[in-house]
Amino acid sequence: MPLFKNGAFVEDDWRLLAQGEDLPASGKIVLTLAQWQAFKEARQGAQPLGLFLEPKDDPQTIAAELPRFSLIIIHFPKFTDGRGYSLARKLRGHYGFAGEIRATGDILFDQLQLLLRCGFDTFEIKDPVTIKLLEEGRRPDFRLFYQPGVGPEVPDGTRRWGRRAAG
Repeated sequence: MPLFKNGAFVEDDWRLLAQGEDLPASGKIVLTLAQWQAFKEARQGAQPLGLFLEPKDDPQTIAAELPRFSLIIIHFPKFTDGRGYSLARKLRGHYGFAGEIRATGDILFDQLQLLLRCGFDTFEIKDPVTIKLLEEGRRPDFRLFYQPGVGPEVPDGTRRWGRRAAG
């Protein structure tokens, strides 16, 4: 799937570890929560690790271990499943995760800005319409917000309760 990051499509240098596969000694590897729980005691070295989370996964169970991860991938099984937004917001706001947070699964163009505001940096996109719009240089661009989000924002001077994107 194409990987969209910082306004452009980029190569993905991470690999999801297959079920039953042993943890390799090198490379950027993404583990499921179950794989991490099985391998965390045996893991040695400074190998970059990623974590693949489903919407049902509770970040509190791994909160103390978050600094070990460079990447967290949150799966969106359906575009109507909003639990991934909350999961990213918790990781950024409550647990202070500073690494990359990637959305994967059923991601649509109209969701990108809200995903960014919740703390996502990168998007693994399979929807052909979304890919086409991004390749054409189109970006969702709303500048007025009623609630604060992750990222640069400044209060909108015309309404006390309103907020707008910085820049």
